[in-house]
Amino acid sequence: MIQFRFGLTPVKDIQPWGGDTPSLSWFSLTDGWYVIEADGHHLFRDSDATHVDYYVVRLWEDVLDALPEALEPVPEDLLPFVAGDHRGWRPNVSPKTGAAANWYGQHGLDTGYLRSAPHIRWWRTVEKESGDDLMTVTWTDAQDEEHVRVAVPTSAFIDAVTAFDRDLFAAMEDRVTTLETTRPPSGVAIDLPRLRHEQRDRAKWLSRAPDRTCDTDWVAVRAGARALAPVPPP
Repeated sequence: MIQFRFGLTPVKDIQPWGGDTPSLSWFSLTDGWYVIEADGHHLFRDSDATHVDYYVVRLWEDVLDALPEALEPVPEDLLPFVAGDHRGWRPNVSPKTGAAANWYGQHGLDTGYLRSAPHIRWWRTVEKESGDDLMTVTWTDAQDEEHVRVAVPTSAFIDAVTAFDRDLFAAMEDRVTTLETTRPPSGVAIDLPRLRHEQRDRAKWLSRAPDRTCDTDWVAVRAGARALAPVPPP
């Protein structure tokens, strides 16, 4: 129902960083492609391509960074606000509205590093009566025209993030181990002890994500949402 797919560029084809002493880091060794698929749709794509050609770890970092806010259930009265179009907000800037605008923004995935960047947003709802626990995922293009809105079980979303983390670090473990055995490509510097340290450290990041708390000021968010709400039609 939702999946983070990726592939890594062969090490010999990755462009090293730097001038006089070209080098490859753990980050740059994740060069490749990636896409988010939800309900058969490709949500994360660059311009007209069906995937993004970039460092895969950038998507992984951004997903983990957004995870605590994404998994915090949205109160029922704030659903119209979080699901609404920010272009319709009243022009009202103040500390009160800032809390609501920040909270709204925290339900989006950072795609600003891409040209013609799409906007991917998600939020969680938990129905008290039915017990339904869902993640709503939306994809809009650079002009904010919505193309996709799907709801998937929160458990499926968490499973997808977990699988992405597991598969990325399995692929990078193979890559790091191979480099430790074969040594870096000719003319390219790689700090192998640092590479191994970063592999071990980053492999723990997902397990640390639940330790981050949102500490949302719901009073401020609700007040700001009311101030930013579009003027109803006459």
